[in-house]
Amino acid sequence: MSTGGPGTARRVLGGAAATAVAAALVAGCSSGSSTGAPPFTKPSHTSGAPAAPPASTTSATPTPSAAPAKGTAKVTGTLATKLAAPWGLVRLADGTLLVASRDTGKIIRVDPARKTSTVIGTIPGVAHSQGGEAGLLGLALSPDFGTDHLLYAYFSTASDNRIARMVFDPTRASGDQLGAPDTILRGIPTGSIHNGGRIAFGPDGMLYAGTGETAQRGLAQDMSSLGGKILRMTPDGQVPKDNPVSGSLVYSPGHRNVQGLAWDAQGRLWASEFGQDTWDELNLIEPGKNYGWPVVEGIAHRAGYVDPVVQWHTDDASPSGIAYAAGSIWMASLKGERLWRIPLDGTRAAAPPQAFFTRTYGRLRTVVAVDDHTILLTTSNTDGRGTPKPGDDKILRISVS
Repeated sequence: MSTGGPGTARRVLGGAAATAVAAALVAGCSSGSSTGAPPFTKPSHTSGAPAAPPASTTSATPTPSAAPAKGTAKVTGTLATKLAAPWGLVRLADGTLLVASRDTGKIIRVDPARKTSTVIGTIPGVAHSQGGEAGLLGLALSPDFGTDHLLYAYFSTASDNRIARMVFDPTRASGDQLGAPDTILRGIPTGSIHNGGRIAFGPDGMLYAGTGETAQRGLAQDMSSLGGKILRMTPDGQVPKDNPVSGSLVYSPGHRNVQGLAWDAQGRLWASEFGQDTWDELNLIEPGKNYGWPVVEGIAHRAGYVDPVVQWHTDDASPSGIAYAAGSIWMASLKGERLWRIPLDGTRAAAPPQAFFTRTYGRLRTVVAVDDHTILLTTSNTDGRGTPKPGDDKILRISVS
């Protein structure tokens, strides 16, 4: 087991990615928002231009289990303020929160009841350059956190992006509550942009990671690279025996920059995807399927590549974190500065996406589900690309339906 020092990157073995034709397609229409959000439009089958007349989201009748077409989202509290470029966020059993500060490498414990924010430690070797996207990114708790107390982190160094785990010991002095990082995976490509960074444990107990192609487009289709992929690994960073390609951590290739991962009530994996200039995406992830970048962007109806379930113009989204609650995917948008609700009906959208808080809180980064009707949402106005307001950055508690 590597301990975070210099070493040889774990290599993904080559192999052809499985191909598939998309089964879940969405035709767009208006955003369904009461906040004045721009329309969500159906793409042309032959170009990236939107079709002229809005169309219904799907021709099929919603099933009885489908989420309602319209939902609600109401801010019920501000749990933290004055955070510096918050990125990863996890909630502990006692209701306190651990927040990753991207630019500083620090992890802060927020106690909403006491209204305190305390640094628990700093991850050594985190690299961030002014104006870039690298740094301390995603956080995840071990499935056995109650007994092993392991906190996982995805972060950038001078040479790569990597995933490490460390023991969190709250009995130690503030600033010294993290054990030495145990690096379980190194060698994920790094760059000033497109570092991915979201990590999460799935219902199967495996650790999933969304990576970026660091603006080197060819990496997304290169099965020997960890960049531009969704990865699946054991808690120790090893290749699970049932991964789609034997000996490879790659769960799905063809991604540009994945910053959101969430599972619905049936255990299906969803991921948000930054587009280039035309379409941002919400994808339903299937093992071994190819999601097209850089060959295609958005809905393309092209054999061998999976189309997104929903797509947005990049000005309306630039999506980061997602969470599942109340039958819907809730997606934070950076450039779009809004929270999107995508009601689900099985493997498709039950209705057009609905926008909330448009231009109200600025850039939005991370969404965490507390229960089926409560989510946490972080702002991201101090990340070098926003306009900070007094008190930024914040963690908001939101009641949803």
